[in-house]
Amino acid sequence: MTDADTQTGRHARADARRNRARVLRAAEAAFAAEGADVPLDEVARRAGVGAGTVYRHFPSKDALFEAVIVDRIARMAEDTRMMTAADDPGAAFFTFFAEMVERVTFNKALVAALDGRAQIRPAVASGVKREFREAVAALLLRAQQAGAVRADVDDADVVALATGCIAMEAARGPRGSAGRMVALACDALRPAAATTELPAAIAEPVPETESASTTPHRYERATPDRNETTEGFCPVCGNPVPVAATGRPRRYCSAACRQKAHRQRAR
Repeated sequence: MTDADTQTGRHARADARRNRARVLRAAEAAFAAEGADVPLDEVARRAGVGAGTVYRHFPSKDALFEAVIVDRIARMAEDTRMMTAADDPGAAFFTFFAEMVERVTFNKALVAALDGRAQIRPAVASGVKREFREAVAALLLRAQQAGAVRADVDDADVVALATGCIAMEAARGPRGSAGRMVALACDALRPAAATTELPAAIAEPVPETESASTTPHRYERATPDRNETTEGFCPVCGNPVPVAATGRPRRYCSAACRQKAHRQRAR
């Protein structure tokens, strides 16, 4: 092979790389604005190349969409890693959180990938998502070490909160207060936020057999009234209290004792 042939081959490869990058950028803009239904011919028009050039690099629209999403998440991971070196880790973390929600909320392609409407091969998605999570974890750790973020939060919490904010911001639409959900989530992430204790029934679910025996009936009080007796005797006269026909315990042995108790309370 002559030097001229080698030089020609290098130019061809460089042109191919440039064309692929142009197609990716054009596809990213098209998918972000209109979603995954954009035809490949429209992507080719935006990129300023022929449809054949698009198909040479990406055999199908699914392959192109997957490449766009993977490339976008990889760049988000790189941006996050760069923010880890910021002088103010707390400000960097909350800026990252707000920007991530904003970027995804107004990017139909990322929303479609996030909610599962657009399929990305698990083997491909897992690698780039792992890189992103690792970058988030590193940024979060620095913010926690600086005392800017509460210590009981992990990267899974951050991603889950961001996902929720994305859905809520999108649902609020243009009439909602921009960034309202992000502001609330950021307040919850700060150390000054009060920690909410989960009820035991939520934190540790009780088996049905156990809850049925310990949970009061909907019409029963959880604690006895101050005039009730737990020993089966009337609090007014001390006589045994008969069991009602319904099986529920009575408070007094007779109507007379009930009236007497009411009169005593009214004094």
